[in-house]
Amino acid sequence: MPDPEIVEADRTGSWLVRLDGRDQSVVDLLDPTRLAFDYVRRTGDVVDAAAVPGEPLRVVHVGGAGLTLPRYVAATRPRSWQVVLEPDEALTARVREELPLPRRSGVRVRPVAGRPGLEALRGAGADLVLVDAYDAGAVPADLVTEEALAVVREVLAPTGTLVANLSDAAPFALVRDVVAAVSPLVDHVVLGAEPATLKGRRGGNVLLVAGPDGSLGDALRRRAASYAAPYRVLAGREVSDAFGGGRPRHDADPGPAGGADPAG
Repeated sequence: MPDPEIVEADRTGSWLVRLDGRDQSVVDLLDPTRLAFDYVRRTGDVVDAAAVPGEPLRVVHVGGAGLTLPRYVAATRPRSWQVVLEPDEALTARVREELPLPRRSGVRVRPVAGRPGLEALRGAGADLVLVDAYDAGAVPADLVTEEALAVVREVLAPTGTLVANLSDAAPFALVRDVVAAVSPLVDHVVLGAEPATLKGRRGGNVLLVAGPDGSLGDALRRRAASYAAPYRVLAGREVSDAFGGGRPRHDADPGPAGGADPAG
């Protein structure tokens, strides 16, 4: 694996984590609730809407990098149970040394890739599974198959929600295929992205939120409308109308998952 870089970011106490020349995370040691990347902010919106403010959650993070979201959960929902699946031990060691987690954060990092890590967590009763993992700029193929999503369903509690960061570009083959695979497993699928991405003008990050809670779509719409640069939220028929026609991928399929580089 390439050597990680940790460089100063745009403000005091803020650091940028890079891997293989790609920006992975911004960590603000003075304010862990500040989420600099737009798609990470959208994930934070889901964390905020998932339960009563301040209530602890059980969260599984697939992909760790600078541990930005685990820090956010620890700051906004103290006493949360959190497990991070991050196979890059050198990256985790650098982050722990140079950007240490707060004491008693409740964050545990397991040096394992996403799919085997999820399989070991069957029955964990997680409230959230947050998938934000990339290999050379692409979503690992074994995280977006029908079989992988069935494993996620077993990791989640009956009331739990999957949140997946899918970097893609028009015609959105990856997003369509994941929507097709996850829709039979859950009651509600919500998608969030920048308007330019949804219109196909440029590639970007499409956040998929899938679970039993139909109120999440409304909550995310309200949060999205409050930002200076609002993002769009699609729910219900809007999802199938805009991103239908996909075909679930399977573990036996050849080739990578595809999709664009993360648009942090």
